[in-house]
Amino acid sequence: MRIGFAVPVSGSWATPGNMVRVARRAEELGYHEVWTFQRLLYPQGHSMGPVYRSVHDPVVTLAYLAGVTDRVRLGVAVLNMPFASPAMLAKQLTSLQAVSGGRLDVGLGLGWMPEEFAASGVSFERRGRRGEEFIHVLRRLWSEETVEHKGEFYELPPVHQDPKPPTQPPILLGGSAEVALRRAGRLADGWISSSREDLDRVDERIYIVKEAARAAGRDPEALRFVTRGVTQIRPAGAAGRVPLTGSFEEIRQDVAGLEAKGVTDVFHDLNFDPQIGSPDADPGESMRRAEAALEALAP
Repeated sequence: MRIGFAVPVSGSWATPGNMVRVARRAEELGYHEVWTFQRLLYPQGHSMGPVYRSVHDPVVTLAYLAGVTDRVRLGVAVLNMPFASPAMLAKQLTSLQAVSGGRLDVGLGLGWMPEEFAASGVSFERRGRRGEEFIHVLRRLWSEETVEHKGEFYELPPVHQDPKPPTQPPILLGGSAEVALRRAGRLADGWISSSREDLDRVDERIYIVKEAARAAGRDPEALRFVTRGVTQIRPAGAAGRVPLTGSFEEIRQDVAGLEAKGVTDVFHDLNFDPQIGSPDADPGESMRRAEAALEALAP
């Protein structure tokens, strides 16, 4: 089991100084990965909650952290493919893979909020087919000398895109619908659960991904299964406690339980705790709690 930690990207504690403090401390403590997430915008009056109200760009954040860390891997869970062109994202991620020394983990998703699609000038319909074509073009740009493509959603005249990434970063797909899980098994290097995933049933999702990989002639045991841990530190013994919420000891036991269900990577994400990842939270108190969690939950 590989253990990661999310850097501050949401709310009042998400300052450049705090990003560096968390990333460096995670590296010192032996965490395998640090993670970010994407929220393009927040519609007025939406019910998503405060943790989505103020979110930094994940790619820029990881590029910044690549320069102040040496070993810890750098992940994003997830970038929504319809909001960028495959050529633009291929170029950005290639540069990030280069400046980080090959430490990048790329989570990709389809998005779910109509307002973000409208702001990006793309249709909400057929986004699954769009995503499959996006991945195809992305990988070709990373590997082929000349790329020409004319598809349903994207078109490239004969082009070069250089430099190529020193090593291609793994592509991990999000999504919880069965079609999305099967897509991850067919096409990706692994699957990433969402912040709303029922972790008591995550093994059922993993089974579907593995079956799709096997049916596609791929090795299901080579895939990674990454859980975004919506980790909330609370008093022990709460009635109706959900996984990764509770005392440090309860959370460590939950991590062991996830490993038994087939999860290969867990990262603790305090951004999704409304007491931490909100614009109204006390940033000093948020960092105090985050640093205690870093120590207590270290691998």
